[in-house]
Amino acid sequence: MRSIVLYLHMHQPYRLKHYSIFSVGHDHDYWTEKDWYAGTNNERIFKKVADKSYRPMLAILEKCLNNYPGFKVSLSITGTFIEQAQFWAPDVIETLQRICKTGRVEIVAETYYHSLAFFFDKQEFEEQVVKHQKIIKELFGVDTQVFRNTELSYNDDLAKWADDFGMKGLLAEGWDKVLEWRSPNFVYRPAGCKDTRLLLKNYRLSDDIAFRFSDKHWKEWPLTVEKYQSWLEAATLNGPLINLFMDFETFGENIWEDTGIFKFFEHLVYSWLKDENNSFLTVSEACDSDEPKAELSMPWTVTWADTERDLSAWLGNSMQHEAMQAVYGMKQDVLESEDAHMLEDWRRLQTSDHPYYMCTKYFNDGDVHAYFSPYDSPYDAFLYYMNALRDMRERLDEIAEKKKAASKEVETDN
Repeated sequence: MRSIVLYLHMHQPYRLKHYSIFSVGHDHDYWTEKDWYAGTNNERIFKKVADKSYRPMLAILEKCLNNYPGFKVSLSITGTFIEQAQFWAPDVIETLQRICKTGRVEIVAETYYHSLAFFFDKQEFEEQVVKHQKIIKELFGVDTQVFRNTELSYNDDLAKWADDFGMKGLLAEGWDKVLEWRSPNFVYRPAGCKDTRLLLKNYRLSDDIAFRFSDKHWKEWPLTVEKYQSWLEAATLNGPLINLFMDFETFGENIWEDTGIFKFFEHLVYSWLKDENNSFLTVSEACDSDEPKAELSMPWTVTWADTERDLSAWLGNSMQHEAMQAVYGMKQDVLESEDAHMLEDWRRLQTSDHPYYMCTKYFNDGDVHAYFSPYDSPYDAFLYYMNALRDMRERLDEIAEKKKAASKEVETDN
C-alpha cells in the first residue's frame, strides 16, 4: 500500500506594530495599529488570508472528506491562530470543528505561541505545549498524540523530551545531510527513544507544490496531477510513505488561486484514491503503520527553513540573539508580577516570527524573508521589538515598586 501523509500547518502571529521609542512608557498596546492599512495590521492581514486561503482550502478539505472516505489530513493550528480566528473569522473555527468530527482529521501538538522556547527555557516550552493541548481539546474535542516543534526544529534532545512526555510521534525535516543514503519514506525511531516514532518530510515532493508550483521558470512547469502522481508512485519504490508537509497558506496565499493550485489539489486527491493501492494516513496512523526502519540521530538542530535547514533564520545574527536573550531573560520578573496581561504580552513576544523578521540573510533566502516581513528592514523589526521590551521593563518595574510599597504598608500596620 502506498500512502500519502498530508500535514498542513496553520499559523498567524501577532505582529508588533510600528512601536517607536516615543511610545515607551505610555502606550502598552504593542499589537493594534491605528492605521488599518499599515503593514502590521493584524486584523486586516488575518481577514485577507482567511478569504484567500483558509476559507477556500478548508472548503476543499471538507468536500474531499465528504466525497472520498479514504481521504485524511493532519493539521497543526497555533494558539495565536486560534485566537485571531475567534476574533475575526469564527466561521473558520466552525469549519475546523466540523471536519474534526469526521474522525479523519488529526490535530498535531505544538507550542501555543509558535515559539523557540525549547532552545531557551524547557519549563516555559512545556507549559506552552500543555496550554496548546488544552485549547485543542476544548475546541475540537481531540487529544494530540504527535508533536511538531516550531518551524519543524528538531534534534535528539527534543526527541528525548517527546518520549518522556508520552508523544506517539514527532515530525521533522528529511534533510539529506542527516539521512545520507536513507529515504524519508519510512518510519524511524529517534535516537535513544523507546516508544516515540519519527516521520520525516519528503522535502522535494513537498516543495514541488509549496515553492515550485507557480514558478514558470521551473523546467517542470506546469505541474500536472498526472506528472506529480507519477513522481509520488516512483517515490514509493524507496518506502511506503510520502510525507507531504507544508504550510496551509501554500494554498491561496503563497500560491494564488489563479495558478490553479486549488483545482490541482482536489484533482490530486481524486486521482490518487482512484487506485486501490493508494491511501492517505494521518500522522498517528503513519507512526503505527510499520516498525521503525532504523534508529536516526540528529545531534544538531534541523529545521525546514532556508537552504541551511538550521536555526540561522531566527538566530543567525547579533540582533536576533540579543532580542531572544532579552525576552527570555524577563521570565522571572514577568511571573513575579502576577499580571495576566503582562504574561500574555511576554509570550506573544516569544513567537518565532519576531526574530525571523530580523533576519539579514540575502541571496537565495533573503527574498523570502523580505516577502513575509511587514517591516521596511530587519533593523526596523529589531528596534520596534526592543522598544516593546523596554516598555515591558518599565511596566514590570512599576509593578515591583507598587508591591514593595504595599509590603511596607503592611509591615507598618503590623
